[in-house]
Amino acid sequence: MTKSKFPTPNSTKLANPCQQGQLIEIEITDLTDTGDGVGRFGELVVFVPDTVTGDRVLVRLVQVKSTYATGKLDTLLETSEHRIRANCIVADKCGGCQWQHVDYQYQLAAKQNQIIQALERIGGFSNPQVDEILTGKIEGFPQFLGYRNKATYPVAISATGQVQAGYYQKSTHKLVNLNQCPVQDPRLNPLLKEVKEDIHWRDWPVYDEKKHTGELRHLSLRIGRRTGEMLLTLIVRTGELPGLEEQASEWLKQYPQLVGVCLNINPAQTNVIFGAETRCIAGRSYLRERFAGMNFQLRADTFFQVNTEAAEALLEVMVGELNLQGDEILVDAYCGIGTFTLPLAKQVKIAIGLEVQAAAIEQATLNGELNDVRNVEFQVGTVESLLPSLGLTPDIVLLDPPRKGCDRAVLEAIKEIKPNRIVYVSCKPATLARDLKILCEKGDYKLARVQPADFFPQTSHVECAAFLVR
Repeated sequence: MTKSKFPTPNSTKLANPCQQGQLIEIEITDLTDTGDGVGRFGELVVFVPDTVTGDRVLVRLVQVKSTYATGKLDTLLETSEHRIRANCIVADKCGGCQWQHVDYQYQLAAKQNQIIQALERIGGFSNPQVDEILTGKIEGFPQFLGYRNKATYPVAISATGQVQAGYYQKSTHKLVNLNQCPVQDPRLNPLLKEVKEDIHWRDWPVYDEKKHTGELRHLSLRIGRRTGEMLLTLIVRTGELPGLEEQASEWLKQYPQLVGVCLNINPAQTNVIFGAETRCIAGRSYLRERFAGMNFQLRADTFFQVNTEAAEALLEVMVGELNLQGDEILVDAYCGIGTFTLPLAKQVKIAIGLEVQAAAIEQATLNGELNDVRNVEFQVGTVESLLPSLGLTPDIVLLDPPRKGCDRAVLEAIKEIKPNRIVYVSCKPATLARDLKILCEKGDYKLARVQPADFFPQTSHVECAAFLVR
């Protein structure tokens, strides 16, 4: 390789080597937990999307602070051994995936390292401890494309007046139009492309988020991986879509696997996708799915793990680690619709699910009845208020909180009732490590094992289950 004409990280010739718009040459030495590549220019840490460890690149600085900068990839000078050709033609524009250009085995290694770094730096666990508790490598899956069972796309109008749906370009609200997506279940692709054409033909007004006018905000597609049943939901501002009933009936005839067309109304000027009201326009308001050998009903706005196969694999790890004997009392906090509660209930004496959303509890109860699970009880309320009121000491508490982790009050309530074992399922290593530190302080609990699983291939997100014992 010829010598670069651009300054090296050790250059002292520039009066100000850290200026916005400047072109610099760096080597990417790591990946961040948000998916960006990271390198150094002198003392400056530089974050660069669309790069991977081992790349040598020219970077245009976009934002410069005192100790770090963000940049945009300008030229790839040397290609990393971990770089591959993306499976998506708009991977460099679309914000849906960060790692289409990263070899899958290196994706797994980077995610494993995310967890190690979080446990050591945030959790305060020593390196030997981490080596001991991270007992298994991250679970990867042969199907690292086409795995998502749900996709929700914002809708927009192009400069030529065409209806578009896709994902936003990273850090913008500029829509990247898609007719297919390599990480979604491929059976959803025809629906995405052709529904847009029908919306255009119907001339339904598309929502303008700046003016808060128009109607159609998002398209939501959901599929049962095991059953193949599909659900289509149009998310609108007020619900005024002329001819919707007729069009919904046509969609049901056109797509044999489509079992329902729903309308969700969200009148708020917000980034939250779903509103409180959902109407079934044609067919059913739910699809049927099989998970861990059980029957589930999933509605348009139901939370369900987007990677069915990975969730089942992690559940198997949980069952193996817990070695259930059939006489345990299990409390599933943040139980949702009973995704983990119901399969685990079959192997314990009593299972209790706690969830703050009443609609989810309604579905969890229904799913319990569908599977004739009679040793389970579901309660509506916050975990910190319900746990102390149960009047019992569970053998196992299962935590599966949102990305923000558990509120401190939840962790204190758990330490107060003193269950023998805790399983903490997390989709964000940083908040997991923070909460594990609180649970393990003063010797209340010992972290016995952490098992990562790759629920989100082609992205920087990683799921894992942590097992704690008293």
